[in-house]
Amino acid sequence: MSLKDKANKKTGPYKLLALDGGGIRGMISLEVLAEIEATLRKALGADEKFVLADYFDYVAGTSTGAIIATAISKGMSVAEIKKFYQDSGKSMFDKAFILTQIRRYKYGDENLSAELKKAFGEDTTFGSEDLKTLLMLVMRNATKDSPWPVSNNPYAKFNDPERPDSNLNLPLWQLVRASTAAPTFFPPEQVQLGDQKFIFVDGAITPYNNPAFQLFLMATLEPYQLNWPTGEDKMLLVSVGTGTTPNINPDLDAFKMHKLYNAEKIPAALMLSSQKEQDLLCRIFGKCLSGDAINSEVGDLIGTNGPLESKLFTYLRYDVELTRKGLDQLGELEDINEKHVEKMDSVEHMDELRRIGKQLAKKVKLEHFSNFLQSAASLTTVG
Repeated sequence: MSLKDKANKKTGPYKLLALDGGGIRGMISLEVLAEIEATLRKALGADEKFVLADYFDYVAGTSTGAIIATAISKGMSVAEIKKFYQDSGKSMFDKAFILTQIRRYKYGDENLSAELKKAFGEDTTFGSEDLKTLLMLVMRNATKDSPWPVSNNPYAKFNDPERPDSNLNLPLWQLVRASTAAPTFFPPEQVQLGDQKFIFVDGAITPYNNPAFQLFLMATLEPYQLNWPTGEDKMLLVSVGTGTTPNINPDLDAFKMHKLYNAEKIPAALMLSSQKEQDLLCRIFGKCLSGDAINSEVGDLIGTNGPLESKLFTYLRYDVELTRKGLDQLGELEDINEKHVEKMDSVEHMDELRRIGKQLAKKVKLEHFSNFLQSAASLTTVG
């Protein structure tokens, strides 16, 4: 099936999946996605061949979420993606030469690039019909100093195949690599687009480390030319996080908030704020069925009204706060040290991340998807 056939899906409802960034903490997301896949298989009477690409129409991801989203769009099962992370995690986070670490970045990029080429194909383009869903990846164009959420939507302005700089002609693996180029962790990715070269870095340092609301906009706003219809029974948006890491410090001394402190803390603070804002917007304009409290004032917004007469989509959010309080709320994680799992490169604690994900996955309920189920026979599996 061509990209235009996928974009022109005539029968709803439309189902969107958005995946946060967070490095190796993507292991948490994968356990939630495994439960969603298993729940849908059972509800639809599908066999083991059923994968998330058979259900979702549009998948988006930032950084590690871009890796997972691309794997889903390629038709991989969650079990296959989990194996990829288990087998490749330590390899992708290979230590850079010590002088390079000091001067530029913590990890080299050769292993990461090699793993992405192997997983997605060195010659596969962003416009490949091997992709079974529409796909949106978030990165930051450092050359242009702007966020770049790029999609394989065939109607998007810069996806005209006749353009010499069409995004659809770009190597798929390289776009994923660009989205994962976390500053200080990995070197940036240089991409040739037509007769121009651009330097890309991690999409996590844009407002879209949680790409959920941006995905909704790119599916519905007129300039993107998909114009998918909205309504709480016409569109489902599922958003899966990798765990948030608020820097809670009740003993903070204002005197200690010097230049180095701010240089270290401000980027993470802005990232967390942007994630929360994307989540908040989705709960305001969508009918939220799942999600922890945004804050102590607005709560979780489940069952509340918004500024519009009716909601524009149904919304599900699965995430966890990687603090002692957050882990204790999930239960059965008392032995896990939150310091072990809060870092993006905690590859030595992947088993603990999996355990957190399994506990979080218990929040996935069949009733969350009840208005968006159809028989397995009527699902269109693209191959």
